[in-house]
Amino acid sequence: MKTAWSGLIGIDLGTTYSCVAHLSRDGVPATIPNREGDLITPSCILFDESGSLVVGAEAKRMECILPDRTVVCVKRDMGETYYSKLIAGEQYRPEVLSALILKRLRADAETRLGHVDCAVITVPAYFDDTRRKATQDAARLAGLPVLDLLNEPTAAALAYAYEERLRRTGGIAKLAQELDSRPLTALVYDLGGGTFDVSVVRMTGSKFETLATDGDVRLGGRDWDQALVDYASEQFLRQYETDPRLDPESLAALFLAAEQAKHSLSVRATTRLAITHEGRRLPLEISRELFEQLTLPLLTRTEMTTELVLEAAEIDWSQIDRVLLVGGMTRTPQVRSMLKRISGLEPDASLAADEVVAHGAVIHGALLLARGVTVPPNHPLGPWVKLEVIDVNSHALGIAIRGDDDIYRNSILIPRNTPLPVSVSKTFQTRSYGQKQVRVRVLEGEAYTVDACVQIGEFIITDLPPGLPEGSPIEVECRYGRDGRISVLGRDLTSGAEAATQIERSRVIPDEELAREGERLKAVDVN
Repeated sequence: MKTAWSGLIGIDLGTTYSCVAHLSRDGVPATIPNREGDLITPSCILFDESGSLVVGAEAKRMECILPDRTVVCVKRDMGETYYSKLIAGEQYRPEVLSALILKRLRADAETRLGHVDCAVITVPAYFDDTRRKATQDAARLAGLPVLDLLNEPTAAALAYAYEERLRRTGGIAKLAQELDSRPLTALVYDLGGGTFDVSVVRMTGSKFETLATDGDVRLGGRDWDQALVDYASEQFLRQYETDPRLDPESLAALFLAAEQAKHSLSVRATTRLAITHEGRRLPLEISRELFEQLTLPLLTRTEMTTELVLEAAEIDWSQIDRVLLVGGMTRTPQVRSMLKRISGLEPDASLAADEVVAHGAVIHGALLLARGVTVPPNHPLGPWVKLEVIDVNSHALGIAIRGDDDIYRNSILIPRNTPLPVSVSKTFQTRSYGQKQVRVRVLEGEAYTVDACVQIGEFIITDLPPGLPEGSPIEVECRYGRDGRISVLGRDLTSGAEAATQIERSRVIPDEELAREGERLKAVDVN
């Protein structure tokens, strides 16, 4: 029996691991195993010497042997012009590398499901417009239609509500009624392999609303690994007067050993880590206490961000009903202890931390698709088909304005944590008589100074009427879509004409190159 969402998948495109989910005809989300039978796939790519491309566990294993041919943590470079290191002596765009991972994920899904028609892809809530655009471009290169982009904490909270909380109350309809009488407020703490997000969400029977979000796109489990790598390397350097971090193969092997030690310390008080470099070997005993001491500054950063997001949501811990854990790093005792200490609540780890985001993504996609069809009687989706999901922007949106002192400042049009979608207009003035065009620089960030913000692009309002007086009004309208993407419109209020506006983004793939790369990747086989 084919349903409205039969060709839909949800993808958690992670920094270190990725996950794909689908929704059964009964409305139950499930993770799709990859070709090796694993539920999560390492987000690693090997450019093999034979010319073949390998994505997943084999690529991760080969990082220690062929580090100059292996791609890891590409998600951290999304929005940049090029990936942070050369691969086999060549530069690659992050969008192209992410597209290869998406191709592998899609192929594995189609082995199980048949043809995939569309996907909801999750992104960190703290991703800016440039990174979101890069994610969409990666999907386009992979030939994967994107139904929507969804913030990872929102996806996770939706999955918790749908998959777990609802079933414990005896059914989705019953929970919807209970949430109408008493809304549920949850804090979602999402610490993955390479990014960190924390959001406060409020759930009712008809609305799923993010109140505030914050995060760090360069903070995650990889940084905990780095702390162990640095400690072990210093011990080796002290013993043998040579640094394993200077050799790519030794460094890759040490990262793998550090990751394994980190996993062991989540369930054991001590573990052993061995460093091998230049024919020498140094075994080290690592205690959980030492590991937590080395990584305390990282944990403190997440704690400070968590407290700030509560302040932004204008609530305190007494108003939080649940603390939801998302991401592999939340398995560590130090994370759970910290959250219990500051919240007074036992963190909820009832769902698989590595899979919950993908589950939430496919639930969101199914709800979108189900609105256009008749849902069978008594189907789990039924009571939630009209559920309204409201996200917020994680960055303020403004434009650079030059003052009388000729210094540019950020004029914020849309503050951070504004419910989406949103559109705001503001009127500015031309600076000289007969001005033919106006250059507008679009900024993301809360800072007053332009240099402290991120310029996501610029556009030119052209074809202004001749003979415009100095100080003529020019209206700029900024919009945030539901998916966090930005669009801008310019209008000349004197003539009433709408000016041509096109944001020029310097760090994204031009359309012509995107089309060429898309055609090239069609012929690329990913193993």
